Amino acid sequence: MNFQKNNKIGLFDSGVGGLSVFVEVKKLLPDMEYFFLADQAHVPYGRKTQKELQDLSARIVKFLLKSDIGILVVACNTATCYALDYLRQVFKIPIIGVVPALKPAAKLTKNNKIAVMSTPATAKSTYLKNLAKKFAKDKEVMLLGCKGLEDAVETLDRKTIKTLLDEYTKDVRDFGADTVVLGCTHYPFLKTEIKIRVGSGIQILDSGRAIAKRTSQLLKDREGRTKSKAIETFYTTGNPQKFSQIASQLLKYKVNSQFARI
Repeated sequence: MNFQKNNKIGLFDSGVGGLSVFVEVKKLLPDMEYFFLADQAHVPYGRKTQKELQDLSARIVKFLLKSDIGILVVACNTATCYALDYLRQVFKIPIIGVVPALKPAAKLTKNNKIAVMSTPATAKSTYLKNLAKKFAKDKEVMLLGCKGLEDAVETLDRKTIKTLLDEYTKDVRDFGADTVVLGCTHYPFLKTEIKIRVGSGIQILDSGRAIAKRTSQLLKDREGRTKSKAIETFYTTGNPQKFSQIASQLLKYKVNSQFARI
């Protein structure tokens, strides 16, 4: 198969967070066919071993390949940290991971202080620590593992979201960062609320737009695109009704999802 001439894009996350990446990719590539899988039966990914994450991710890719996707976006920071290299070794399909925006953050910061908000698993990963050394070695970087915040977004538990954001944004302010990197795909849905708490002078970066641009680059030799708008198929390994309800609120349009057994 010539993957670059295929107009089907697969994305997966442990839950609804990857929808923030899906939104950005669809903005840039509105005429593609999308297959999004939320592996909610196995959340949280942060408590899995690397081997478990590799096995789960491989099963998801095999499921999405049944839809003849031409490119895959791992729309999950934890899966990117612990399974991306493995997936690229196993599958021939082009695979894009979520790379926290440390490189642009290092260029934008004025006071050389960067805070990375992520899940605890991502914060302690060798992958993220190496990124910080590579792109921000002369900066002060705080890797802030925001325990519970991903789960709160997953269920749109507004009260818990507020409580946790108050706590974690205080850590950011106390550290004195002028640039914040959102290192979990769930967090862009909270960008406005984070901005209110850290102040208008703080820059907040996420990876969604960069991932969309990279996807577009890999698909620039596309042929046979005849659709005027995106076609979307949503899967969850959890409860389709619950996923559809939360996804509809986040995307602000009606979402219907199907159960997937991986």
